[in-house]
Amino acid sequence: MSSRLTATVRTIGKKRLVGQRAAIVLTQSATNRIKQLLKDKPDAIGLKIGVKQRGCNGLTYTLDFAKEKGKFDEEVVQNGVRVLIDSKAQLTLIGTEMDYIETKLSSEFVFNNPNVKGTCGCGESFTV
Repeated sequence: MSSRLTATVRTIGKKRLVGQRAAIVLTQSATNRIKQLLKDKPDAIGLKIGVKQRGCNGLTYTLDFAKEKGKFDEEVVQNGVRVLIDSKAQLTLIGTEMDYIETKLSSEFVFNNPNVKGTCGCGESFTV
């Protein structure tokens, strides 16, 4: 799994978590982009989301192509896209919306996460 994708963190104001079926919700833009990325990786079964200690604020998201489902990975299937959530990231992602945004200067996945308490100035790392 040498290919890494990038993501940005966005905080959401005092928003109450509402129970939902999926651990994470994907926007139509995110599912379209994941489908495009997976076309070039025929051996990948989906996209895997994780978190790791990094950055000035503590945690950062990791995105990679998944070749197999881990024993404790949470699986979310939406609009024909399969996303696996690493067991270590599951609690930090509950209630999160994953979006894909393109501007004139950048294109990236953005996590609108109600669990985030703070982010760094560049938006790459966060605390929960």
